[in-house]
Amino acid sequence: MLTALLIMLREGFEAALVVAIVYAYIRRIGRRDLVAPMWQGMAAAAALSVGAGIAVHLTVENLTGEPRLLAFAAVSLLAAAVLTWMIFWMRRQAHLLRGELQGSVDQAIADRADVRIAVMTVAFLAVAREGLEAALFLIAAATTEDGWAVLIGGLIGLAAAAVLGALVVLGGRRLPMRQFFTVTGLILIVFAAGLVSRTILWLQAAGELGTVWNNVYDLTAYPWLTVSTEPGKFLGAMFGWDPRPSIEQVAAYLLFLVTVAWLFLRTPRTARA
Repeated sequence: MLTALLIMLREGFEAALVVAIVYAYIRRIGRRDLVAPMWQGMAAAAALSVGAGIAVHLTVENLTGEPRLLAFAAVSLLAAAVLTWMIFWMRRQAHLLRGELQGSVDQAIADRADVRIAVMTVAFLAVAREGLEAALFLIAAATTEDGWAVLIGGLIGLAAAAVLGALVVLGGRRLPMRQFFTVTGLILIVFAAGLVSRTILWLQAAGELGTVWNNVYDLTAYPWLTVSTEPGKFLGAMFGWDPRPSIEQVAAYLLFLVTVAWLFLRTPRTARA
């Protein structure tokens, strides 16, 4: 549940931040008639994200045997790649986001005869990216956690993100966004490292990848560390924990975690300049 909560808090806040900027700009230019199309575009993006998530989830759930394991591996690897890209993209582009969105609204108003559809399109595209990413990450988390726990955690995270977005709209409090994105970015890097480790696990279980040293350690004697218990499910979803991993799982986890965390924490060249 906590894994899904953190995912939706981060993704939901990014979407809420986009909505807050577009909404505030529409109010500033005196076009309150465009608020309704903005909400309609966001609702359509949310429906698309939910629909895509359900379709992928049902497709994977209907598979059995080796195809199911390979599907889990593909979902985990794709989620890790997209998650890593998103973390670095947000770090680079966060300070430019407001200007880009305002420019998009201005261009949409200037270029199209139907301004309502134009603003609806801007809102739809801005939110759809976050929604589709969130759907993919939740599906990846659901490969080791109970589906209802993922759903409840996601809804709680989304509600918290909506509150943060409301604070941005109201402007009554300056949110420490840099610190927020740094902390959540590090948490999501840990989650992505777990996805990479689980990709190795699924591939080895499917027989597509061998091992030179299986069972580097074996902690299955402790039930609370296995996926049969809630603590074990959380450790598996959040950290890619395996009580009996192969050396390839351990190596992939540590290599990804150390490398990506170092790249994330170092000062980018643009910032130094």
